[in-house]
Amino acid sequence: MELSTRLILAGCYLIFAPFVIGLLDGFDRKISARMQGRRGPSVLQPFFDLKKLFEKEFLTANKAQLFMIRSYLVFIALSGVLFFGGFDILLVVFSLSTAAMFLILASTSTHSPYSAQGTHRELVQIMACEPMELLVAVGFYLATTPSTFNVSEIISGSPISNIVYLPGFFVGFVFVLTIKFRKSPFDISTSHHAHQEVIKGVTSEMVGKEYGMVTLAEWYENAILLGIVGLFFLNSNPVSIVGAIIAILVVWFLEILIDNTSARVKWQLMLKLAWGVTIVAAGMNLLLLEIIRG
Repeated sequence: MELSTRLILAGCYLIFAPFVIGLLDGFDRKISARMQGRRGPSVLQPFFDLKKLFEKEFLTANKAQLFMIRSYLVFIALSGVLFFGGFDILLVVFSLSTAAMFLILASTSTHSPYSAQGTHRELVQIMACEPMELLVAVGFYLATTPSTFNVSEIISGSPISNIVYLPGFFVGFVFVLTIKFRKSPFDISTSHHAHQEVIKGVTSEMVGKEYGMVTLAEWYENAILLGIVGLFFLNSNPVSIVGAIIAILVVWFLEILIDNTSARVKWQLMLKLAWGVTIVAAGMNLLLLEIIRG
């Protein structure tokens, strides 16, 4: 892939990702409301909420928190540029992990008991998700011939979608998506819903423009996560783009369905479930890949 093409794709991500994910968030609220027998807000409500946040003045708890939040947004955006620009997917995973650390540091800088509790649970969520995210990168590496972590080469290197070779990795990744999207039954550190048990958890002391930046960063991150879902279905045939979009929408709806039909679990059970699915689904798939390659 030429550098100019990479830059165009990365630019499209930076410009259009918030609009696409914000619209999906609006439909999420509308569909969730209909599942609960309510009419629900406008599908444009997330954009109204974000606009209202950025219209408020800076009320950060301290300068360190503002720096950490800005760093969180920058590293999330950098992760998306690397992914949609077709660069190293392993580097994308590491960049997302670095961004998560900045969010945690921003939360701990406030000394709020609600933020502290949310931070502890956020760390548990990272422990639950990180193994699966790393294994997905390894799975793409092993499934591609010649083996590579480069996103553009993963797509163009085979006429067959990687979902054929990586069904276990796909199942495991979709499972941890519920954690990454902060949806029930795993919305233990923070949530976009009013039923969050620890106020806003890790984002309790983030208001105004600061919380707006966190929301924008989460939209950028969700675009990356859904992009990885699509990567399972993309191949050298341009028609596969249609299949990838359909798969993304199906997974997105599945997450909404799970969110509205399940109750929150304790963090201990979340950790056991996440690691169990990672070991069984991804582990067995990894063993099968090694047998095939051998």
